[in-house]
Amino acid sequence: MSKTIRIGTRDSELALWQAHTVQKQLHDLGYKTDIIAVKSQGDIILDKPLYELGITGIFTKTLDIAMINGQVDIAVHSMKDVPTALPQGIVQAAVLERANILDILVHKGHPDFHNENTIATGSLRRQAQWLNRYPHHHVVDLRGNVNTRMQKLKDNDWNGAVFAAAGLERINIKPENFIDLDWMVPAPAQGAMVVVAMGNDNFCLDAVSELNDVETEVCTHIERQFLKTLEGGCTAPIGAIAKIIDDEEIVFKGVLLSLDGKEKVAVEKSVPIQEWKKLGYYCAQEVLENGGAAIMEVLRKQFKPKD
Repeated sequence: MSKTIRIGTRDSELALWQAHTVQKQLHDLGYKTDIIAVKSQGDIILDKPLYELGITGIFTKTLDIAMINGQVDIAVHSMKDVPTALPQGIVQAAVLERANILDILVHKGHPDFHNENTIATGSLRRQAQWLNRYPHHHVVDLRGNVNTRMQKLKDNDWNGAVFAAAGLERINIKPENFIDLDWMVPAPAQGAMVVVAMGNDNFCLDAVSELNDVETEVCTHIERQFLKTLEGGCTAPIGAIAKIIDDEEIVFKGVLLSLDGKEKVAVEKSVPIQEWKKLGYYCAQEVLENGGAAIMEVLRKQFKPKD
């Protein structure tokens, strides 16, 4: 255990919390570590919606390059930010035990959803699901790390903003005035942290594998397989959640929507646990056959790169 494992991370408070969590777990196993923080393009460019930047994995790309160049050994990410196809040479080394999966609405006094409201979110998935449920509401873009977004909510006259509960809970800034959005299907792998490493780095792969939570690994595999089969990347309004029940069955729920929320194709399945490996694929195929293919075709045209 003489090698010091260099942990790469974004430099936001939440990303550093995640890196320190991995660092502590590795220390408890007897490994030496250093944390190396870098700023990603997704943190720097805050004046454009994510989908307009046209880069899949904008929050992970900088760390991928640092790892390939040998500047860091492993990287820690919110798994929902990680593209379903990892760069050549980089592999998933561990998925940590999942935290809260829910989206929440942080609001300014209990909102009356029957009236017109302005709700902020930088996520197309949240925007589409919100407009599907509340078509008379107005949704505005909200960018930045969780601290920045919380401050923007305070500074603007919006009625509320949608956040992942896990992020606010991890750095202890979840306010009292929130509502659990248990009707909103979360992002694939929401609430999960993933550690990636170089595929030829056996020392780091062996060390990090000890942090892996098998149940979270299985559920996030299904969700990300659903996303990959729909060819969603980071730009399509796609939600997915898988849960293991009593070590016997897996319950899956997935959804694909149009940007304005007017079109929605959903799927729900419960299968024996031994059928998990292709569950995300089969559910995605069902969505595509039931109208999802037409929605994806429109989305691809909407996000076609401008000349």
